[in-house]
Amino acid sequence: MNKNKTALEYFQIIVGATLVGLSYNLFLLPSKLAAGGISGISTILYELYNLSPAYTQFLINIPIFVIGWLALGKDFSWKTLLGTFWVPFIIWLSADIPYTITNPLLGALYGGIILGTGLGIVYKGNGSTGGTAAIAQIVKKFTGLSSGYSQLIVDGFVVISSIIVFNLELTLFALMCIYITSKTIDIVQLRTSATKLIMIITEEEEKTQSLIRENIDRGLTKVRSVGGYSNMDKTMILCVAEQQEAIQLKKILQKQIPTSFVIFLNASEILGRGFTLDKYYGQKL
Repeated sequence: MNKNKTALEYFQIIVGATLVGLSYNLFLLPSKLAAGGISGISTILYELYNLSPAYTQFLINIPIFVIGWLALGKDFSWKTLLGTFWVPFIIWLSADIPYTITNPLLGALYGGIILGTGLGIVYKGNGSTGGTAAIAQIVKKFTGLSSGYSQLIVDGFVVISSIIVFNLELTLFALMCIYITSKTIDIVQLRTSATKLIMIITEEEEKTQSLIRENIDRGLTKVRSVGGYSNMDKTMILCVAEQQEAIQLKKILQKQIPTSFVIFLNASEILGRGFTLDKYYGQKL
């Protein structure tokens, strides 16, 4: 099981790092967007001295990799080593790709989405692509911030400095790009819109419980509660469901128990039976 998990993590790092490299050559470099990190530095150096971005990123990553090794542990660092080599390799491999975007708005939008998706996949594999992505993971470890916001803070310094080489307009597009990247990272890691936490406060406990089990086949948790206005005994039912199931349950509750007080919340990530495990995991059928 552990070997399969490790193999999956390394596969995620390769896929994610490939997307990172492609986002650079397809969108960021042609659009002249120094969208943070070592890629942003290599874009600036390419503009000033025509230095190869692939070689530049590889060389700058070496000392940062050593820092990551010391701060984040050997297991993380081996995965970082893979990302450190793989991203410059993809950039070198796709250097002459004919399909590129030079419009800075499109570059910021689609480049940020692809870059954020790639980094999010890499982070889900407990790895890094080296460079300031590794520094962002260090910031995350010691501050408790999300991966997306850690990346936003670290990359912001690089982007702001790019105004010296590029004009203000391109710098603003680059800032937009790293914001999109940071939000995409969190969406990929947490899948914020995939599931809903449903809180139902009702006096009709048994009927509500039956409706949930018969219509969407989800488990639930019951919490005894007291109405603040009426001082009457009530039951708060907590249930987690996929988005379409939540919509279905909403219609049923409005029709069958219209007096219930219902709250729908976005659930960041769900672990356990019915989501990361089969619904019948561990049960004897």
